Amino acid sequence: MNPAPLLHPGYFTAGIAQTDPLIAEAIVREQARTRGVIELIASENIVSRAVLEVQGSILTNKTVEGYPGKRYHAGAVNVDAVEAAAIARACQLFGCRFANVQPHSGSQANHAVLHAVAEPGDTILAMDLNAGGHLSHGAAVNFSGKWFKVVNYGVRAADGLIDYDEVVDLARRHRPRLVIAGGSAYARALDFAAFRRAADAGGARLLVDMAHFAGLVAGGAHEPPFPHADIVTTTTYKSLRGPRGALILWNDEALRKPINNAVFPGLQGTPSLQVVAAKAVALGEALKPEFACYAAAVLAHARTLAARLQHHGFHLVGGGTDTPLMLVDLRPQGLTGAPAAQSLERAGLVANMNPIPSDATDLKVMSGLRFGVSGATTRGLGLAEFEAIADLVAEVLEGLRQHPGDNTAAEGRVRERVAGIAARFPTYA
Repeated sequence: MNPAPLLHPGYFTAGIAQTDPLIAEAIVREQARTRGVIELIASENIVSRAVLEVQGSILTNKTVEGYPGKRYHAGAVNVDAVEAAAIARACQLFGCRFANVQPHSGSQANHAVLHAVAEPGDTILAMDLNAGGHLSHGAAVNFSGKWFKVVNYGVRAADGLIDYDEVVDLARRHRPRLVIAGGSAYARALDFAAFRRAADAGGARLLVDMAHFAGLVAGGAHEPPFPHADIVTTTTYKSLRGPRGALILWNDEALRKPINNAVFPGLQGTPSLQVVAAKAVALGEALKPEFACYAAAVLAHARTLAARLQHHGFHLVGGGTDTPLMLVDLRPQGLTGAPAAQSLERAGLVANMNPIPSDATDLKVMSGLRFGVSGATTRGLGLAEFEAIADLVAEVLEGLRQHPGDNTAAEGRVRERVAGIAARFPTYA
């Protein structure tokens, strides 16, 4: 008796170009786009070929709920080994006892921590969004801002730096359940000991969100948040150079059940096991000696780009950078973020608009630009290239200042030079 024919011929053999030309063409165009531009978006990086391979692996097919050794689905022996490896590598890399590697994003990791240590209506103390904070740290439009009473600290108008005495005072006065250190656009190194004093003054737990500088911590180019932090969250992309996802790290045994239960069943169901595996691969890469060289290069490149932008007269919030990112205040040039980012993109330099402290412009426009160097460093660009990038940024923005209605001349000149730089640093075949 002949077996029944497959309902979908080619299901196990046909590739994307054959089965879905529209999506295949979009991927081809995206690869072409990234080859010809220089990505300066601080939240982006370029994963290894191994990480790409794992994310497209057969692990996509497996469903489990729970944690290694305690799953709600059978057939988990291999994925248990994968997740256990990711946990062990995260703990080794960041010097902690416990890790949850299942969060799908940094926001979900932060939400899980809130779910684990606070109740709706409790007070949390976090950086104001315009000062460099993050949506998941209590922004009014986010779940975290709707369920909790949020007290914000900001930065000093005089120098764009955190006033740690103010943070301690706010914690003492408002008695938050959680103090959050870290954000998405604060470029200077955080004083973890000062945040610990603030948490102790208010009887709070301390969460450090190190999403943007986790790669520097992993490579020894930034002070680690432990032992000052109670809990640390990070994304696994950005400077850590892994897949899109997140980690939660901690040392206190008493937090193990609340945090794990907050992730599952509190916020997520089955983890994306192909992403967990890719996290394990990226964490293994970060444990290799060469990653320390990468982290040192990221920091050197960020400071080089920052200094050269300052040479061209741009004001950097906080006066510089100790991380992979920097925030430029465009108000002295009479520019705003959205048209500046659009003009730069047309010139092949991809950055993002960003609010600045006390920003009074519309959130669709904003007054700042955020730059990051992690992806371009992975690609192989060096100090000379980052100095050149700052010169090219300055040329585009000066053209925009002089010709706000039509900056095509400057954009065209710069686009040609950017293409020349990009061609020298290929990525995937």
